[in-house]
Amino acid sequence: MFTPEGPTLRELAVQALSSVEHGYDLLAPKFDHTPFRTPDAILDAVARALGRFKPFGHGLDLCCGTGAGLSVLGELCGRSVTGVDLSAGMLAVARERHPGPTRTGAPRVSWVRGDARALPFGPAFDLVVSFGAFGHFLPRELPGLFRGVHAVLRPGGRFAFPVAAPAPPSSPWYWALLGFDAAMRVRNAVRRPPFVMYYRAFRLGDVRRELERAGFAVELHALPEFGRRRDGSPRCRMVVATRTDATTPG
Repeated sequence: MFTPEGPTLRELAVQALSSVEHGYDLLAPKFDHTPFRTPDAILDAVARALGRFKPFGHGLDLCCGTGAGLSVLGELCGRSVTGVDLSAGMLAVARERHPGPTRTGAPRVSWVRGDARALPFGPAFDLVVSFGAFGHFLPRELPGLFRGVHAVLRPGGRFAFPVAAPAPPSSPWYWALLGFDAAMRVRNAVRRPPFVMYYRAFRLGDVRRELERAGFAVELHALPEFGRRRDGSPRCRMVVATRTDATTPG
C-alpha cells in the first residue's frame, strides 16, 4: 500500500477522517494502487462463473469505483454496461481509464453518479454486479439496498457478487479485521460525518435472508479457483440472486 504509486499513511488518515464520498474523492487517483481494489483473480473468477448464465444485454456495476468491474460486464453483456458510484472522483478516474468500446460490437459504456441506496434507474438491467462495496452499508440498510437492486433489474435479471468465507479466530486476519472494525466504530462515535467501512458486518446468512425478502431467488456457487477451507467449505462463493415475480415488501 505504501509504495510510491499508492497513498501515504497521512493521505489514508485524511481519507478516514472524511465522509465516505469525500474520502474516496481524495483517494481516487491512487485507488488502483491499494489493496482495496478488487484483485483481477476475483474478477476473472466471477466472469467465468457467470458465463453459464449468458447472454446478458445490459449490465450495471453497483458502487463501481474506478471501473474494475467493467472487465466482467464487458465480457458478459452485449449491449451496454453502466457504472454507478457516489464518488465523483472515482468516476472521473473510471471515465479516463475506460473511455468507451475498444472493439467492434463491444457494449457501450456509461458512468452515473448516484447513491446505491436510491438508484436513479428503472428496470433496465439484466445483470447487476458489485465488488468489495458492501462494507459501506450498515446491516439495517441492506433491505432497502436489495429492494433497489431488485427494482432496476428486469424480470429474471440477476444480481451477482463474490463473498469470501470469514477468517477463523485462529487466523491473524480475524484479529486484524476485528481491530479495524473496532477502530472505525470508535472513530464514528467521536467524529462526524461517519465513515462507514466495516469488514465484518456483511454476513452471508443475513444477506441471503434479506435478498429473499426483497424478492430474489438465491443460489450460491463456489469459486473453485480459491480452494476450500479445512472443513471443506469454499474459501470464496459467488452469490447469484435472480429477480422473481414475487412482490417486494414495502
